[in-house]
Amino acid sequence: MEFTGGGRLYVRITTADVGKRVSVRYVTDSRRPGERFADAVGVLTSWESGVVVITRRTGEIVRVAEESLAAGKVVPAAPARRRGPAASFAELARVTARGWQPLESEPLGEWTLRAAAGFTRRANSVLPLGDPRLPLDAALDRVREWYTTRGLPAYVQAATGAEGTQEVLCAELERRGWVREVSAEVRVAGLAPLADTGADLAEVRLDRSVDAPWLARYQRSAEPGPHVTKVLGSGPSVWFASVAGTEDVPAAIGRCVVDGRWAGFMAVEVATGERRRGLATAVMTALARRALEEGASAAWLQVESDNDGARALYDGMGFTVHHHYHHYLDRSAAADLPTMSDRGPGDRGTDA
Repeated sequence: MEFTGGGRLYVRITTADVGKRVSVRYVTDSRRPGERFADAVGVLTSWESGVVVITRRTGEIVRVAEESLAAGKVVPAAPARRRGPAASFAELARVTARGWQPLESEPLGEWTLRAAAGFTRRANSVLPLGDPRLPLDAALDRVREWYTTRGLPAYVQAATGAEGTQEVLCAELERRGWVREVSAEVRVAGLAPLADTGADLAEVRLDRSVDAPWLARYQRSAEPGPHVTKVLGSGPSVWFASVAGTEDVPAAIGRCVVDGRWAGFMAVEVATGERRRGLATAVMTALARRALEEGASAAWLQVESDNDGARALYDGMGFTVHHHYHHYLDRSAAADLPTMSDRGPGDRGTDA
């Protein structure tokens, strides 16, 4: 905030700063004795009709009446991260997309429309990395048409919280009635420490392809048909890990995609009765060692923001949040269409 020598606050932002990262202080309730203030830091995504809209790093939207502003200023585009491998949003977004590929895709300018018979939001949503080369409303009309033709709800996957992310697009989608249905964190870490956890790897088996027992543990698809196995098998270099359990159903599973310097970890699941034995750590350690052998040096994963157990696990492994992403659903065109989930009941690990 801006202060004078007497402690006075100033608003040093204008409508010309829409799209920039700002810090504001505003009055929350001036009717009570002594003004009450709150602060918000994020991207200024709209300033219209006397309402200032700020989108936080997590995707949360804060609306402030213009007359309630007490102070405000433009701040650096994104705070420097102190840990984890360096990566731009665009680089990481493309790497994560290559690790979870749809069955079909179609460009819309620099956007990519993706579909996979409804298996997971990420394989059945628009990836808007750039300009759709149409006015936004026309682009969204095309998105609705494309997904309706396939009997699917229309989703857009948009990101917040890093330099070059899509806070303005998120705000525009919400303004048009699109609903944020789920949010997730994209986390990064150095790969070498993951391969040096000291976990017992004797029971971990690695395979190049997914098999029936692995799918029996996988909880994100009730009916793992060919479309599921195609998505799971997609990526530059894919590995599947499993730990033997009972009745031919593994006690734990995981998936890793090696892509240049990056190793992406997905589908880490542990049977309810097998938790707290270190199996998730063992699975990730085994996959990390294989990724190191293939030349990778950095790790990424995605975890839903409300998955507290998995987030705590990855905190302990040194993963830090790089950015957040959100799936926005067009409710107007989805009333009679099934929604989808990236996470099944009891999921222990990553969002996939």
